[in-house]
Amino acid sequence: MDIKPVEALDLWRGAIVESVRRDGPDLSARQMALLLTVYITAPPHTVRGLAETLNVSKPAVTRAVDRLSDYGLVKRKVDEKDRRSVLIQRTVKGSVFLREFGELVAAAASTCRTAEADDPAMAGR
Repeated sequence: MDIKPVEALDLWRGAIVESVRRDGPDLSARQMALLLTVYITAPPHTVRGLAETLNVSKPAVTRAVDRLSDYGLVKRKVDEKDRRSVLIQRTVKGSVFLREFGELVAAAASTCRTAEADDPAMAGR
């Protein structure tokens, strides 16, 4: 299935609009990128590693981790192998948040497909 840029943006818009209507944290793009990276890529995760992966500064990652920790979506834990290092870890609350967000994206995709089926002119967008 090929998706056109405008369709991808409409899908993202649909998911974001629905997410801001719900109770819960309103994450910035940086916070969401960091959260998805922690949950989708293999651990371990450190501030330094996340900064390299996302190509942003360590202070920017630290601020995002601070906020995500405040929301309970990630937690910090001292690395038992190297007590100087702090690991950024997943939480149950973060897993639930992303599962629900994934459901919003899936619903937005379904809505986009339904709209396209209802209006053949949209297929050429």
